[in-house]
Amino acid sequence: MAPPTVRTSEESANDVQTIVAESAVQQLLDALDDADCRAILDATREEALTANEVSEADDLPLSTTYRKLDLLTEVGLLEERTRIRRSGKHASEYTRLVDDVVISLGPRGETEVRVSRGKAPGQTGSPASILGN
Repeated sequence: MAPPTVRTSEESANDVQTIVAESAVQQLLDALDDADCRAILDATREEALTANEVSEADDLPLSTTYRKLDLLTEVGLLEERTRIRRSGKHASEYTRLVDDVVISLGPRGETEVRVSRGKAPGQTGSPASILGN
């Protein structure tokens, strides 16, 4: 039986998820290696922002912003929500899901990534949503 690729545990007020699958670790590291992705994660740490708000805050072209938002959502670092407006023109908004990312090397050189998330008000994503696991 293959080892699990994701393990979840409770540590104080944070959900901690351990990612060991090589492809999932690589996707996460690639996203974190991207300066634009890191800027987006920083911009969304306090409040949810729409793509236009992220684009303006980080001085990114809107097309680049959408690509990076898709990548960060796919790897589970951001969550897409719907911002309800009275006008009826609802917009997607994005909120950061992670507080910390810790990278470890095992005794045989295997890479392990631990992702922790605090309990944010109104947060709907689950720790298992990171990288689709």
